[in-house]
Amino acid sequence: MNIEYFIAKRLITAKDYKSSISSPIIKIAIAAIAIGMIMMIVSVATGIGLQQKIQQKIAAFNGHIVISNYDNNLSEVTLTPISINQTFYPKFNSVAGVNHIQAVATKAGIIRTETAFEGIILKGVGKDYQWNNIKEYLVAGKLPDFSTELNQDVVISQFLANRLHLKVGDSFNTFFVKENQNKLPSSRRFKITGIFNSGFQEFDATYIIGDIRHLQRINKWSSNEVGAFEVFINDFNSIKTIGEQVYTQTSSTLDTKTIIEKYSYIFEWLQLFDFNIIVILFVMILVATINMVVALLVLILERTQMIGILKAMGANNWSVRKIFLYNAFYLIIRGLFWGNLIGILLLLAQQQFGIIKLNPENYYVNQAPVYLNWGYILLLNGLTILVCFTVLLIPSYIITRISPVKAIRYD
Repeated sequence: MNIEYFIAKRLITAKDYKSSISSPIIKIAIAAIAIGMIMMIVSVATGIGLQQKIQQKIAAFNGHIVISNYDNNLSEVTLTPISINQTFYPKFNSVAGVNHIQAVATKAGIIRTETAFEGIILKGVGKDYQWNNIKEYLVAGKLPDFSTELNQDVVISQFLANRLHLKVGDSFNTFFVKENQNKLPSSRRFKITGIFNSGFQEFDATYIIGDIRHLQRINKWSSNEVGAFEVFINDFNSIKTIGEQVYTQTSSTLDTKTIIEKYSYIFEWLQLFDFNIIVILFVMILVATINMVVALLVLILERTQMIGILKAMGANNWSVRKIFLYNAFYLIIRGLFWGNLIGILLLLAQQQFGIIKLNPENYYVNQAPVYLNWGYILLLNGLTILVCFTVLLIPSYIITRISPVKAIRYD
């Protein structure tokens, strides 16, 4: 065992820190690293979690890519039907990464009850509709079954149900205005089988989901005509590339839009989270590094005599510097340990109990979502160690300027 390792271990385990001048500085440095790591883990987990949750919600109600007629681009309501006799339907095998495609149609209407009325958009879906996408948002009742005969079952949002004073099992009348203003509006009576709450106000305040065959009859369409196709993909990060491929594989009379294009204002807002996360990481690592530099300088000044003795015994500058760098590394590890422990526990508590609530009108979710991944946690730890340790090489250079004779006489 060499002398530098022995002394380094002595420094690491020394109990005289508790009574030394450097004790409060060291505690502050450890606390700064721990708090910084907590902030970094929480900011990355909640930032990415919010981005992913909003992406999932938008895709659940729209698909990742929407194929429609050009005349539907500026409206949520289907105007001109599309034949389902397409090369890409019911299986979009020509584009890799597409896992599902479903036919839908939409039409504006007014729900009228004895006490209230609301303007809505009925989204008609068929037997190919992927209910699993919205199943997690179901808060009451059950999902309807449109795989057999035509029925009056619908799923309505909790927002609309509360405003209309409706509950599961209730029936209501809906009036649909026809394009020809001279004709009387069509009326349909629906029954609520399920109530959902996505927390996405734009969808909850507008859509109810029912059988597409109602819209086909109201619009005088055949059973082979629908309003649009919703395409789902496996990897959201590839949505731009797959969207371009889907466009090339569809007819020239059809248009395709990704949800990033359709809801550009939301995704532009989400991109700000990336900048915010970077700023937080930079500030937290900077604060932790400054505190570690101060702690190392205090240790060096406090143990100037020991440095002089080691140099007098023949230790070179790098050997002495390594002693203090070993000690600084130990302090960094301690801070990271507590920071990771507390940060992960906070995230797990948020995942299980949803302690932090958010206003869905501003954030599109009811509570702060969490994305917990060991990959980015290890990356944050590695980045913190690398930056701190690299910067600490600078103050440790002061050791090379210490004269053994003056240091031994230093009091």
